[in-house]
Amino acid sequence: MGERVYLYPIWVRLWHLLNAILCLILIATGMSLQYSEPGSGLIPFKSAISIHNFCGVVLSASYVFYILGNLFTRNGRHYRLEPIGLLKRLWKQFYYYAFGYFKKDKPPFPVGKAMKFNPLQKVAYAFVMYVFVPILILTGWAMLFPEIIVDEFLGMNTFFVTDLLHILGAFVVSIFLIIHLYFSTMGTTVGEHFKSMISGYHEEHD
Repeated sequence: MGERVYLYPIWVRLWHLLNAILCLILIATGMSLQYSEPGSGLIPFKSAISIHNFCGVVLSASYVFYILGNLFTRNGRHYRLEPIGLLKRLWKQFYYYAFGYFKKDKPPFPVGKAMKFNPLQKVAYAFVMYVFVPILILTGWAMLFPEIIVDEFLGMNTFFVTDLLHILGAFVVSIFLIIHLYFSTMGTTVGEHFKSMISGYHEEHD
């Protein structure tokens, strides 16, 4: 048995839980709006609009909290990328996920005090949390208040482009959630990482 390390402070765990709930609701209501007619669908159209907008506003506030938390606490250091040798580290982690894990190899970048996220996780989080989530939030606010959008830009209907970017961001985040859940099962046991997110503690392995 290894040392138990407190890696997930309470604010991170609460934010993570709230974010997961909001994302699932936004995906469900967003799909209802995208693929149903006003008089049909799993979620009534008007209800889906209200719930989607409300959760989008809460997600925006949650995201601001996330950014501030990473700026003003030690948690932010886990997201820093070291560019030197990054491609080599990414390949090592990819190889482990694709082959090494199933051969019972030791992870090349084990979770511990010095490193909470492996290189692939860092890159994925950087793209999702600092590129696609902001796109989702900004386009969502723009469609919530369409009067702030110019009617046309370079011959394109800007509302259509805004909606397209919103759907693209939602698609990327949805795929990320599925992959994130799958990789969360790849600990020494299927439930190890889930237990860590509940207790805040991770057990380092030799």
